[in-house]
Amino acid sequence: MKQMFLRFFALILTCLNALTCIDSKVVAQGVSGDATYQVAVLQYRGGGDWYSNPTSLPNLVKFCNSELNTNIEEIVPYVEVSSSDLSLYPFIHMTGHGNVVFSPSEVRNLREYLAAGGFLHISDNYGMDSFIRTEFLKVFPQLDWVDIPFNHSVYHQAFDFNQGLPKIHEHDNLPPRGLGLFIEGRLVCFYDTECDLGDGWEDYQVHRDPESVRTLALQMGANLIQYALGGDRD
Repeated sequence: MKQMFLRFFALILTCLNALTCIDSKVVAQGVSGDATYQVAVLQYRGGGDWYSNPTSLPNLVKFCNSELNTNIEEIVPYVEVSSSDLSLYPFIHMTGHGNVVFSPSEVRNLREYLAAGGFLHISDNYGMDSFIRTEFLKVFPQLDWVDIPFNHSVYHQAFDFNQGLPKIHEHDNLPPRGLGLFIEGRLVCFYDTECDLGDGWEDYQVHRDPESVRTLALQMGANLIQYALGGDRD
């Protein structure tokens, strides 16, 4: 009887291990069978909190699927700057409050991703600006950040923002700015500063922003994703 019980227990453990492995593969793979796209959050080195705003991008994905009829996977992975998996994601979001450091190999990988058609959105959660400017001089030393004009198509995808970015949170009593890096006329990186756009995508309980403010943030985020997925471009 004891041997039978041990065999049964061993069988149960084997089944549980198998199920765990299957579940791990599903989580690692991320995209479910019927999803067309998947987006990701950039994981970087230097000590900055790349993991902040965990509800932001998942909420934006749900908004896009609901309001734009996109078919984006709701599982949002983190992808390292050095990873070859960057190329799997047409849209990557980056945020945090401080240090960002790119190694030479990460610089090359990010440059190749953006030059090949990828799109990066950076949302300064306050404290990133000096690091973003320094590190992206490594990525594109020949490019300058430019203020994106309000008539650019990124502001006029599904939703019109005739005055540019909405103001989500106050930092230094300055207006929000949408800055861009362009390669041969194509916007490859959108950087919001003095805005906190990503904060506006978070669950209501996090910042308790008015619903009208959250809606504007989600609408502008939807414009960014639609642009990255090949929407109307200048």
